[in-house]
Amino acid sequence: MNIGYARVSTLDQNPELQLDALKNAQCDKIYVDYASGAKAERPQWQDLLTYIRKGDTLVVWKLDRAFRSMQQAVAVFNDFSKRGVHLKVLTMEIDTHSPMGKCMYYVASAFAEMERDILIERTQAGLHAARSRGRKGGRPKSKLSDEKKLQMAKQMYEDKNIPVVDIYKNLGIPRSTFYKYVRNYART
Repeated sequence: MNIGYARVSTLDQNPELQLDALKNAQCDKIYVDYASGAKAERPQWQDLLTYIRKGDTLVVWKLDRAFRSMQQAVAVFNDFSKRGVHLKVLTMEIDTHSPMGKCMYYVASAFAEMERDILIERTQAGLHAARSRGRKGGRPKSKLSDEKKLQMAKQMYEDKNIPVVDIYKNLGIPRSTFYKYVRNYART
């Protein structure tokens, strides 16, 4: 039985490309996770590992969709070998039914991990370069971080004649931001 696995990093991403490829590979059952590959919590992956049986073939679109690291790829492959489960990677035409497919699997796993490490390295270098130029990453400061606006918001809030909706709209901030500051103000 062919068992497919697809993964996208966020709910905003669409797994359709992977699902189409898995359907074309005649997968009898397909598991889909919406989680970062770096996270250990992938419920569909865990269900798949429990479900898959001797003689089954795990089919993935790309190696990095299923495995977070070379160590995990090797560990799962070793477990699959003991259990009589095979692996097929569609984009690389790897099929572990053959000795050459097994060899290609190990080589491809190493390259996939290297690619991920290079991406992380480039991201860190880019962040460092931006910081050295005075840029600061992260979420922009709230419009209420300005002390004058914060005082105005407090005064308007204390005046019970002004509706809350008018306060946050006049300040040009989201309702949630206003209430976050109101809660902090009430505590002080």
